[in-house]
Amino acid sequence: MKRKVTSVILAAGQGRRMNTSLSKQFIMLEDKPVLYYSVKAFDESPVDEIIVVCCREQMDYCVCNVIEPYGFKKEIRVIEGGEERYDSVFRALKSIDHTDYVLIHDGARPFISVELINEVIDMVKRSRACITAVPVKDTIKIVDEDGFITGTPDRANMWLAQTPQAFEYSSIRRAYELLFKQKESDRKIITDDAMVYERFINMPIKIVKGDYYNIKLTTPEDLVLAQGICDKIRKMTKQKDDMLSKSFEL
Repeated sequence: MKRKVTSVILAAGQGRRMNTSLSKQFIMLEDKPVLYYSVKAFDESPVDEIIVVCCREQMDYCVCNVIEPYGFKKEIRVIEGGEERYDSVFRALKSIDHTDYVLIHDGARPFISVELINEVIDMVKRSRACITAVPVKDTIKIVDEDGFITGTPDRANMWLAQTPQAFEYSSIRRAYELLFKQKESDRKIITDDAMVYERFINMPIKIVKGDYYNIKLTTPEDLVLAQGICDKIRKMTKQKDDMLSKSFEL
């Protein structure tokens, strides 16, 4: 029996560090909104439904400028998010009538690939919980509140967490229900969905090796990097097309 897979794309952040009047997920990148690219990737993937979470004031803007103009094929629901990331995730989870697995992705990560989504879906079906991540390249320092180094962890065991993060739906929903029984001050430390799962579900989480291109756009410098990635992808695509063209000529 086919297991249902739902994707949740988070686009409710205000992006204050981007220093623009427009929220970062709606900034134009290569003549399309940043959010378009992740929606497109999930639309072309095997997921069964897509939920986009926006702040109330931007829901109509999202529908009119991201969802409707590009002819996506899958069912896409736009729902209202919350004040914090974990609020938005919990609202999305509660809005789902039925699913078996859920993939949660940051809408400000435009370079997620269909291939990586496929790997995550395959892994979550086998392990019940997984996240994308990449090995740390730099040396990490642990620093105290006064700015002094207190330790240097082994870089071989350090990974940078990305999204999508995928979970068996019943388990991640239960984890969030338990989270929201905690004091608000305890919720403030939550930065991703794996943290919620780690705290409340006594099950392991598998790493799926991600992609260094799968960056999150947070500051203006990230937009410069994003444009460079676009240029690189365009160049690689042209090279592939040229090779295919030459093979047909032969």
